[in-house]
This record gives sequence, structure tokens and C-alpha cells, in this order.
Amino acid sequence: MGEPLLLIHGVGMRLEAWGPQIAALSDTHRVIAVDMPGHGGSERIASNARLDGFVAWLSVVIDDLGLDVVNVAGHSMGALIAGGIAATQPQRVRRVALLNGVYRRSPDARAAVRARAAEILDGQIDYDGPLLRWFGEDNQHSEAYRLTRRWLLDVDPKGYATAYSAFAEGDALYADWWPSVRCPALFLTGTDDPNSTPAMAMAMADAAPHGYFRLIENERHMVNLAAPAAVNAIMREWLSREAPERS
Repeated sequence: MGEPLLLIHGVGMRLEAWGPQIAALSDTHRVIAVDMPGHGGSERIASNARLDGFVAWLSVVIDDLGLDVVNVAGHSMGALIAGGIAATQPQRVRRVALLNGVYRRSPDARAAVRARAAEILDGQIDYDGPLLRWFGEDNQHSEAYRLTRRWLLDVDPKGYATAYSAFAEGDALYADWWPSVRCPALFLTGTDDPNSTPAMAMAMADAAPHGYFRLIENERHMVNLAAPAAVNAIMREWLSREAPERS
């Protein structure tokens, strides 16, 4: 069955967003994709939960699955959660991968994402804005766009609001922890992602002792759906990297 690989999607998505990776990596690993609280079939978390609350949720998930050590990969908000568990419970993480993760946003970017979080909490949900940022104007007829739009429209508004608020405030919470994360750490994004930028991926990779970054050319935020072959190849290589011995 292979080592367990735990996959965590981003805000507004659901576990099916990892479909290409589940199909490609299940031949070598026990792949487990989970719905983030308030998404898909998962119950909501407390409405005032912040990123550390989502990290605590993931720890319970690992316990409930009866797992000791896992490989964990997250996309976007899921990347923040994956980074949080690697930082605070390193004994449970063999390897960690952050796809399109955010890190120390600029003041302008932080203000913009906080404003969007406030609008969502107020019930003003803009579905087109995220899709434009994630795909750009030229990819609105792709299958990846169609699936992503459907999942975003189906998300529970209250669960979405809670997660987005945590996402808006979470980019710096574990930022100082990367020097202590000793496992292989992959940081991957698209060269054209305006929010989870290549500079962010490079900075995290520089901070982690065994960190490295990969960029997918001409792609934006939804790289695992829009460029699955490239992402799957990079993840296979990540999963083959030697992990530190556990005491």
C-alpha cells in the first residue's frame, strides 16, 4: 500500500480537487484526501477558528486515521495547514509539500485579502474574482475551470467564511518556524500566480533546511488541476526524497 500521503485542499474546494494526484500516486502510496472543515462532507469548525484551529483539526484527523507518520501536501489554505503541522508536530511529518502557499504577504496584499474576508463574513461572496485570479482570463473554458467553479459555488457559505478568515490571517503565523522543519519540504507554485507568488515559494525554500522550490511555467493558482502531469512528476520526486530517521 505504501506510505500514507495526506492531501488537504484550499478554501472553497473539496477533496475531489486532488483527483489527478489521487489517480497518479495511489499506485505507490496510500493516498488520503480530506475535506477541510466546512467543505464537502466535513462538519464546520468553530466560527472563530484561526489557522491554529485548523492545524489542531488535522492532528485529530491523523489520530482518527490511526497513522503515526505521514507525508502531507496542501494546496493554498491547505498548504498553510500542512506547514503548521510540520512546524508544530514534526515527529508526525515525514515530508511536507506546499502547493501555491502564501508566506508573509505584502501590506497591500494583506489588506486586500482581509477586505475580501470581511466581505465574505458579511455574506457578500464574489465567486468570479477568485476564479479570475486562479485561472486568468484565457482559461475560462477549461475542464479545470469548470470543476473549480462548480465546487466553489457549492461550498457552505459559513464554512467558507470561517476558512477564508483563517486564510487571511494565517500567512505569518508559522513563518518563523521553517528553519526548524528538518524534513524534505517542497514549495511549488505557478510562475503567473499573483497571490501565492514564486518569490514566496523561494523564500520558504530558503528558510527550510531541506527546502526546495519548483515552478510550473505559464500557470497560476490551480496548478494541480491545470497542469497535473507536471505536478504529479514533481510530487513523485518529492516522495522519493530521503526523509530523516525517526527516534
